Amino acid sequence: MTQIAPPAPAAARDPATDAAADRRAWLESHEQGYHKGLKSRQVQMIAIGGAIGTGLFLGAGGRLQLAGPALALVYLVCGFFSFLILRALGELVMHRPSSGSFVSYAREFLGEQASFVAGWMFFLNWAMTGIVDITAVALYMKYWPMFGDVPQWLFALAALGVVTVMNLVGVKWFGEMEFWFSLIKVAALVLFLVIGTLILGSGMEVAGHTPGLQLVSDNGGIFPHGILPAVVIIQGVVFAYAGIELIGTAAGETEDARKILPRAINSVIWRIALFYVGSVVLLVLLLPWTAYQAGTSPFVTFFGALGVPGIGTIMNIVVLTAALSSLNSGLYSTGRVLRALAMGGSAPDLLSRMNARKVPYAGILVTVAIYAVGVVLNYVVPSQVFEIVLNIASLGIISTWAFILVCQLALRRAIGRGEAEPVTFRMPGAPVSTWITLAFLLGVLVLMALDYPVGSLTVAALPLIGIILFIGWMLARKKVIALRPDSPMAHHERLVAEQGKS
Repeated sequence: MTQIAPPAPAAARDPATDAAADRRAWLESHEQGYHKGLKSRQVQMIAIGGAIGTGLFLGAGGRLQLAGPALALVYLVCGFFSFLILRALGELVMHRPSSGSFVSYAREFLGEQASFVAGWMFFLNWAMTGIVDITAVALYMKYWPMFGDVPQWLFALAALGVVTVMNLVGVKWFGEMEFWFSLIKVAALVLFLVIGTLILGSGMEVAGHTPGLQLVSDNGGIFPHGILPAVVIIQGVVFAYAGIELIGTAAGETEDARKILPRAINSVIWRIALFYVGSVVLLVLLLPWTAYQAGTSPFVTFFGALGVPGIGTIMNIVVLTAALSSLNSGLYSTGRVLRALAMGGSAPDLLSRMNARKVPYAGILVTVAIYAVGVVLNYVVPSQVFEIVLNIASLGIISTWAFILVCQLALRRAIGRGEAEPVTFRMPGAPVSTWITLAFLLGVLVLMALDYPVGSLTVAALPLIGIILFIGWMLARKKVIALRPDSPMAHHERLVAEQGKS
């Protein structure tokens, strides 16, 4: 009689791997409902737009005044670390594209508490930045004499209304608006680079000065005020790149994100080199760096020296576009991040709601309500709005970037344990480059603390923000546990409760 061999025992399953897969499946369920409406050209422009803003168009004049030609080196250093942050984010996106971006990744790799802090610090950043953007739009509109008698708050309200409508009607409209906003910024920079290069090559005088390296050497060299001013302005320059993380949020609504995102991210480094570093180098080779000043766009200074008519109006349109682009991005990203928080229990359920066009309208409207405070501030204290909120936003930026880097480290460890699949798009030099970038962000925080009084007071506000986040977490904790009774945090809570009874 033929004997039937018993079935081979099933391969042992790793509980940790199973738990990681289960957690990932739960997080992927949060992406249901979104429409994959962003196309490659839009994502490419979102990547550019996130890296180019008013920090270059308007802020470079004052920074040239402070640091001279060394500003190009500072932009290069800060741009390099921004690129590393983007590559860390790209690694996470290749692991799992998510509209919740780093909030979702923090939940997966660091736990619910980290996700709570990451999400609300990001919201703090964009809530404050949006108020600044609304104020900027109103101020730029006042540039034209015909609008001199129009109240500043009215322009702020009109800008908010337009951008809100475009965000609520669908993601493709957000993408289209951001595409054209970014295209205007890029076109302006390309025009300057082409004209500036032609003038530099021809040797044509500009305002009585012959372009060339002698304009640098004859005016104190690369570090006219020494190295210290160049180091000090790092804490301001790095925030010129705020918004680069937006591409991670857009990944959740992008067609074939794993194919499109690597190309978009890799292109950022040469765009930074060309637009930021290249522009500053050209500016100091075309005119003495002493010709530029705070409060005036260096591009307006240059084209004004050429005698180009209407250049002030043209550049005002460009910086107006940059402010609207940032406002548009803030509404888009906070709506998605607030929904990600709500899906995990770290925000009210209301914020998870979506409209018929697959847009998280509740989160967007909450952000609009915060931005409306900016409209009121424009009515009450129009001249102080920038200083009140801009420095608070910087804390949210540093926090967001730090969470991206820490999540990337956690992803690498999960891959090493076999709990996640390896990704092909990897951060160069990690984990060493990750730790160096985290150290750089810590250095920026220290430089902020030394910038008395505004920066010092901003950093001093961290304990207060920490207390508010702690209270918020204590209020949300029970709801978070109820949503995931099988989570490690819920298991820990049960163990603590059992020990208390015994």
